[in-house]
Amino acid sequence: MSFPAMPKAVHQFYEGSLAADAELWGAGFAEDALFHDPVGTEPMRGREEILARFRKVIPLFERFIGITPIEAYTSGGETAVSWRGAVVTAEGNPVNWSGISVFRLNEEGLIAEARLYFHKGAFAAQAQLGDH
Repeated sequence: MSFPAMPKAVHQFYEGSLAADAELWGAGFAEDALFHDPVGTEPMRGREEILARFRKVIPLFERFIGITPIEAYTSGGETAVSWRGAVVTAEGNPVNWSGISVFRLNEEGLIAEARLYFHKGAFAAQAQLGDH
């Protein structure tokens, strides 16, 4: 799969998601990163909390297809990415959603903050997960 051009840590975020590999998905985050998933909910704080969420979420699904980046724009130290996500629930129901993420990197090139914009209620209704 060919990704749009984006910084290494951001590329790794999507690569790990698509591989359903929690460790790869979270490895590009700084130790003290903030992760708003989605914006408007309490952010996760720190790489370990973010990794714990990824480790918990992936096994909830029969098939974790992941988040596919569509377009990426980098300017002023931030990268904005439009994307589409897909999973299949344990009951075999497909779930599709989309959104935009904005990543701010630190001086080491790691993700200092990630802000995801998508409708969590629409995702939860399709997935019938409640508030995970």
